[in-house]
Amino acid sequence: MTSHKFAIGQLVDYDPQMGAAWKPSGPYEVVRVQPADDPRLRAYRIKSKAEPFERSAREHEIVAVG
Repeated sequence: MTSHKFAIGQLVDYDPQMGAAWKPSGPYEVVRVQPADDPRLRAYRIKSKAEPFERSAREHEIVAVG
């Protein structure tokens, strides 16, 4: 199993190069790391203070803040 790029509690945002899909501006906090043996399928549950729900994001869709 390979390690994840982001950790629980870390602040992230959607990568601006990933397209123009509407998402509230971040930051988002990583609240859960999803298990995956395949690095292309690594995913996280992320939460913005601007929304009452969590989102799922793949590792290639997000970048570290700061």
